[in-house]
Amino acid sequence: MRMSTLALRNSLVAALAVAMLPLLSACGGSSDTAGPDAGSGSTADSGTKTVDGAAQLAIPDGTDDATKKMYIEENAIAACMKKKGFTYTPHMASPEAADSLAWGDGQDYALEKKQRQKYGFGTYAAAAYPDDPNAPGANTEGKMHGRVITPDDGDEKGFTAAQQKSYDEALNGIRPTTATKAEREQPGGCSAEGRAKAYGPELSIKDQMKEQAEKEEKNRANGLELNGDPELVQLAQKYANCLKEQGIPVSTTQPTGMFNMVRLDLTEEMSEPGPELTQAEALPLLTKDIAIAMKDLECGKEFRAAYFPKEKANPYWGSGA
Repeated sequence: MRMSTLALRNSLVAALAVAMLPLLSACGGSSDTAGPDAGSGSTADSGTKTVDGAAQLAIPDGTDDATKKMYIEENAIAACMKKKGFTYTPHMASPEAADSLAWGDGQDYALEKKQRQKYGFGTYAAAAYPDDPNAPGANTEGKMHGRVITPDDGDEKGFTAAQQKSYDEALNGIRPTTATKAEREQPGGCSAEGRAKAYGPELSIKDQMKEQAEKEEKNRANGLELNGDPELVQLAQKYANCLKEQGIPVSTTQPTGMFNMVRLDLTEEMSEPGPELTQAEALPLLTKDIAIAMKDLECGKEFRAAYFPKEKANPYWGSGA
């Protein structure tokens, strides 16, 4: 299964990867043979139709412009792949799957409290609750919190090595071997065509670098604005003092780093759960994780209530400006 990039607003810092974090839609190739006659459209999902032999997602009424472009990109890739003799099944994450990503940074206090009371920061939840599909990290292949995001449509099942190579080249183009890293990472093939249909022609490498530099400068300015906000500075210090009283170390008091500081520090400090971690071993670790996560949530309640509305007006990613 291959994935095309779909942007998801990152409310977590870059260290959680999410940097944004991405909302992903999956795709596939022809299920048996590669060639002009391969693939006659995929099994229709809810809201899926077949146009000229290619599966196409119906765009729901009321869809916002950013999400609509994701639909357009997926549909364009499917149509392009069909012309090349392959079946590409377009997918979009369900609203339920996207909603399951909403908790984690404490922005929604009520939702976060409910989640942390059971799962803590989520580090040991899957091992402690192996039969809970909603536990963070559960059923991670093609799913998020138990909900399917990138279904395995089986379109590439049975491919020979040669067929897989042909499919990959159709989807991504043939990567130049003598080029810069940025040039090699440029989308090609049907992926490039899909992006162009949705977002317009791809910028040159020079223009992309300029655009990225402008975004980073704007991000830096937004971070300085947030970190210099008198109310946030005061609340961040109050938040930090509360954590210290609870015996929780404080590694930063910058507003842009505070909201997710404890989670990130614990990620580095606490042992990562390996596949050999048993439920009996995970439960006491989860209990400790929950205790710290709840203290962090309560200490930061007032700070987060002020921070996120201001961060929305001055979007910032990173671990502190």
